[in-house]
Amino acid sequence: MAKKKYRASAVSISQKRLCITPDHPILSIKRQCDLISLSRSSYYQQSEHQKETVENLMLMRLIDKEYTLHPFYGSRKMRDHLRRHGHTVNRKRIQRLMRKMGIQSIAPKPNTSKPHPGHKIYPYLLKNLTVLCPDQVWCTDITYIPLSGGFVYLTAVMDWYSRYVLSWEVSVTMDNSFCISALESALRTHGRPDIFNTDQGSQFTSREFTNVLKDAEILISMDGKGRCMDNIFIERLWRSVKYEEIYLKEYASVEELIKSLNIYFDFYNNHRPHATFGEKTPADIYWGCLRQAA
Repeated sequence: MAKKKYRASAVSISQKRLCITPDHPILSIKRQCDLISLSRSSYYQQSEHQKETVENLMLMRLIDKEYTLHPFYGSRKMRDHLRRHGHTVNRKRIQRLMRKMGIQSIAPKPNTSKPHPGHKIYPYLLKNLTVLCPDQVWCTDITYIPLSGGFVYLTAVMDWYSRYVLSWEVSVTMDNSFCISALESALRTHGRPDIFNTDQGSQFTSREFTNVLKDAEILISMDGKGRCMDNIFIERLWRSVKYEEIYLKEYASVEELIKSLNIYFDFYNNHRPHATFGEKTPADIYWGCLRQAA
């Protein structure tokens, strides 16, 4: 498969925000912003975005756990679930929190949400396709990650055949820049796939994101609306990450989360046998097949 060099994109605002330590013993927030060429207004925009009451953060954590188990739950079922567990909430509140978390029921429904204006939706290319080797199909997605006193978003790029995690990024906002950064990182490190599959989220339908794929001559595939099974392998990755790592710990900071995710993804790729492969890990399958093909 042909390799191609990719130019690293400029560091995103989201990535710069992660570098700021509010309680730094020596450097003020202003000085830290100056050092990394980040305007203070951009930094405080992050703080406003993250601003939620302690109660709402607790509800978001509960919503995330239940949604990971039952992704067909919409705002009504989620409201009813929380009420059964003693929380006085209305549907409007749950709808707002689920929107902020970037989740919605995967159950088919009439009048599904329209794609972002001006964003092209590409057809789903994986139906009846037999995936035979690594780098034939890659996929990506975004998930919500709770922190102690806040939250962030996690995106990952995964090889469909081997389940190998090729790259990942964390962001305090759900814009497309950290998704593009993860994509470009995977391309620089692992070459390119034949097909790249995403959902119809605005981050992935944006021209900036799809242009990276077009420039690399990669075929673009997108899930149908309300069809989580179209991207099932990365949905399973999120469940593994959350139940084997995220829900077991309380992260005090983004830096602490990133350190833990570095350890976890190394474990997931290189030491955790995957049920589909018997005793083999995603790394065994990904690199083993590539060595045989060389």
